[in-house]
Amino acid sequence: MAVSLDSAWALSPSVELRPEPFGALAYHFGNRKLTFLKRPELVAVVRALGSYPDVRGALVASGVPEGQHAAYVAALSGLARTDMIRPVT
Repeated sequence: MAVSLDSAWALSPSVELRPEPFGALAYHFGNRKLTFLKRPELVAVVRALGSYPDVRGALVASGVPEGQHAAYVAALSGLARTDMIRPVT
């Protein structure tokens, strides 16, 4: 399933986010992947995903301008490929 503005996603239960000055480190305890989230705004979106019915809601709630939504969907798609975020069913 691809990440889209209208799909529901959440942080994988196997992932921990560790705050860092640049954003956060995301570590997946299952596949041992380590990902650097280099923007605090992206960290806010990832943390918000599970609290909203779709990606668009998390982006809006995190203050991401509409013109940047496509870039955030692309970043979230990368996180989905490594199971950092999962679709909500």
